[in-house]
Amino acid sequence: MWHTLSVQLSLALGQQFEVEEKMPIDGGDINECYSIGCGDTRFFVKINAKENLPIYEAEAEGLRHLANSGEVSVPQVIYIGVIKEKAVLVLDFIVMKPLNDENGYLLGKDLARLHKWGEQPEYGFDIDNFIGTTEQRNNWHRKWAQFFADHRIGLQLKLAEEKGMFFGDIETIVEAVKERLSNHQPKASLLHGDLWSGNASSTMNGPILYDPACYWGDREVDVAATHLFGGFPESFYRGYNEVWPLDEGFESRKDLYNLYHLINHSLLFGGHYLAQTEALINKLELLN
Repeated sequence: MWHTLSVQLSLALGQQFEVEEKMPIDGGDINECYSIGCGDTRFFVKINAKENLPIYEAEAEGLRHLANSGEVSVPQVIYIGVIKEKAVLVLDFIVMKPLNDENGYLLGKDLARLHKWGEQPEYGFDIDNFIGTTEQRNNWHRKWAQFFADHRIGLQLKLAEEKGMFFGDIETIVEAVKERLSNHQPKASLLHGDLWSGNASSTMNGPILYDPACYWGDREVDVAATHLFGGFPESFYRGYNEVWPLDEGFESRKDLYNLYHLINHSLLFGGHYLAQTEALINKLELLN
């Protein structure tokens, strides 16, 4: 595999690249990951089963959209394809550390500028993609309440039910979500889509984002997600609000938006996320 990857990278780079060293590195729960090197040039490689190539293709498309905004830093996509029955994604290798206060502040400003960037009259994305390995449908809609209720909460609940996880009557929950958001029609912002602390880091050149699940939606979805799974530095919120202050209604919508991520974690990992999801649905009174 590594020889074939060397050939493909040489073609992509327009110069000779031979994998002289490779080092396994932690890539989370989904991918097999390596740092590879040739001389002073290094890349980050993700490997998975070939049927998961669409996940990598969607990730690459999201990274390109974020890069095209010019507002946030992301890894560059070097190569994507199938090698020896394996899906392979090659990105820049970037030395990363957890977000510190300085880079948290800068990232907050960068993200607010991303959310202000671009004009899009509808909510959705040109392609369907994935959050983790879970399908994420992005059919275009003019009504934010309908998009989020149907394509985020509704779809997740249906996928959960197919796996034997039942959180309550799906139609009741979906209609309750639509009702909660019925008077909320925000600007459509380009979202990272999965903005928890594991998908943002500090580098020697400032903050960086990766592993996106992009679509055009309410900016509050991204900001809400930063409060989950470890959280972001307080400086992040100071930086964000300096560029584009959050609306007063954000706190009333934050848990509703984060329900999406909790259902997805129930799908991916099960365990205590099931109880957390049930508790949040009860807290939000979506079945009343």
